Amino acid sequence: MATELSRIRHYPELDGKTLLVCVGAMKCATSWLHAYMGGLEGVSPSPLKELHFFSRDFPEHALSDMDLLAVRRLTLFLSQEGHPAEHLAASPMLQAALDRVQMIYDDNAYFGHMARISTPQTRVICDVTPAYSVLGTAGFSHMQAFCATQDIRLKLLFVMRDPVERLWSQLRHMQQQGLTEDATQAWADALDAPAIMARGDYRATVTALDDCFAPEDLLYLFYEDLAGGDALPRLCRFLDTPWRSPGPGLRRNETTVGTALPHDAQKALAAALAPQYAFCRARFGGDLPKQWQG
Repeated sequence: MATELSRIRHYPELDGKTLLVCVGAMKCATSWLHAYMGGLEGVSPSPLKELHFFSRDFPEHALSDMDLLAVRRLTLFLSQEGHPAEHLAASPMLQAALDRVQMIYDDNAYFGHMARISTPQTRVICDVTPAYSVLGTAGFSHMQAFCATQDIRLKLLFVMRDPVERLWSQLRHMQQQGLTEDATQAWADALDAPAIMARGDYRATVTALDDCFAPEDLLYLFYEDLAGGDALPRLCRFLDTPWRSPGPGLRRNETTVGTALPHDAQKALAAALAPQYAFCRARFGGDLPKQWQG
């Protein structure tokens, strides 16, 4: 059901703050970034990574029913041993899961959630949902109009990774979750699956973001630069917060299926993703990481 913007109430608790929305890409260390931003001064990410709020009205490339998943997640939390009310009072994650279920039937619950997690010291609130990368121009325009109902500044972050490496990581992750068969056998079908390939369509995502948002409200980073490049200092400047060392390691929500990419699959994936390499070379030039295969 489409959002009726006239029914969205104003939350004065958010006045003057920035909403950072990380729109992906999938398997580009967004779980790690979510945790990292939680340690930055004045930055308050939602305890629940992947809210999927803006995905509801644009389900064309959805991999699953995220509203149903939200209900199941809340049910699982509430079924834990002990008194549910005590869990709710003590657990920010459970409170966020409850907020997410409320978003199914009340669009105000999105900003209500952001207002609840915001403190007087909060300057930036964050929604990290990689699936937003497939929203397209219509979806990003809707996000922009929805956020214009508040006195906030909307900023977008998009992280990219070598296209072949990213897709192979996605397929191994899907195998781990039981969403697909053995990745070494399923890759050929994936090339014909629009919902899977859309998550690595950097050309479509970047073009839509460029069309909808001012350059000063967009930040493009590369996965390969997170560990030792200038990506994190750039992110902190973008958020207007002091830089903080991330400490060792980028592993979070790591895919445990470590199957190597077969040679024939590597050739086929590289051929299918050649337009993405070409687009990124033209769009980002010398900023493109040297590790990219294309």
